[in-house]
Amino acid sequence: MKAIGLILAGGSSSRMAELTRKRATAALPIAGGYRSIDFALSNMANSHISKVGVFTQYNSKSLSRHLNSSKWWDFGRKQGGLFVFTPTLTHDNNQWYRGTADAIAQNIDFLKSSHEPYVIIASGDCVYKMDMNKLLEYHIEKGADITIVTKDLGKVSDPTRFGVVSVDSQGVVTEFEEKPIVTDKTLVSTGVYVIRRRQLIEMIERAGAEGGFDLVKDIFIRYKGIKKIYAYQMDSYWSNITKIDSYFHTNIDFLNRKTREYFFSEYPTIASKIEDLPPAKYNAGSCVKNSLVSSGCIINGEVSNSVLFKEVYVGNNCTIRNSIILNDVYIGDNTYIENCIIESHGTIRANSNYVGTPEEIKIIREKNDRYVL
Repeated sequence: MKAIGLILAGGSSSRMAELTRKRATAALPIAGGYRSIDFALSNMANSHISKVGVFTQYNSKSLSRHLNSSKWWDFGRKQGGLFVFTPTLTHDNNQWYRGTADAIAQNIDFLKSSHEPYVIIASGDCVYKMDMNKLLEYHIEKGADITIVTKDLGKVSDPTRFGVVSVDSQGVVTEFEEKPIVTDKTLVSTGVYVIRRRQLIEMIERAGAEGGFDLVKDIFIRYKGIKKIYAYQMDSYWSNITKIDSYFHTNIDFLNRKTREYFFSEYPTIASKIEDLPPAKYNAGSCVKNSLVSSGCIINGEVSNSVLFKEVYVGNNCTIRNSIILNDVYIGDNTYIENCIIESHGTIRANSNYVGTPEEIKIIREKNDRYVL
């Protein structure tokens, strides 16, 4: 493909509370065995983008560990590859990334040493599937300087999470506002952009010289009306997971058979790092209904309308309803959990009771004392 990929995966979200206390948003577990960044990586790999740079910063340990081999997404080639960039102190620079544009600026040599004419930029915190070849074809056909991938949400309940746009009948962006407090617009930016590589380099360097560090606010919005900015509207599934309720409901969406088949059965599929774990085990007396249960789980109780990630142990007489249990959680006997997210590596003591509501999902983070001598 005539483009390189950039994935912005360095941010955190205060809206996610305990869930991003020890991991980046792009490293959040999704659908039982995936990470959020897997969707952007797979979309690029499936679109034959062979060279991808990932920019990490906040809580990058788990994300870097997940990306320690490029083979899972088929980037291990002589031409191209997967490159992970973290902030580096040098003689000329002693700053952390001060924004998305600054992250690219501090690694501008990656763009300058590349030969592909276009750059596709994506966020690491969205769940979707996209053929980026069609996106690039649209960009070239329109003669656009910048193309923004958009999604009509029908209703935007919390516009402070999104950039909102207006377009004319030709698809030209007429208004672009980043994270407004209120809006009546329903067309939002998905955080995926196409731009010429040389033009991006020029814009990044100019913004940096003028103290601009944000890719959207200091570059894309600034050039609205000067550059030809088009919108490419997505009509398939898309979800941003930077809020607790959206993260919860995105995972619950995978209990819908059509959603699962769309992502994991219909070509092209989503790839992730694979761990060698035994299949889930359902002991006598267990009962599982409309749930995703991942490898390494042992089930003794009742599980319904829930997503269980890897290596979860559910004790005797337990009831888990409408909840998400993250990796490596031990749930003691006679425990009742409903409308909750249980943080990974936790121990839920026997006879515990945790109940949230559909409107207010409760996050449970218990200290892991299973291995204390």
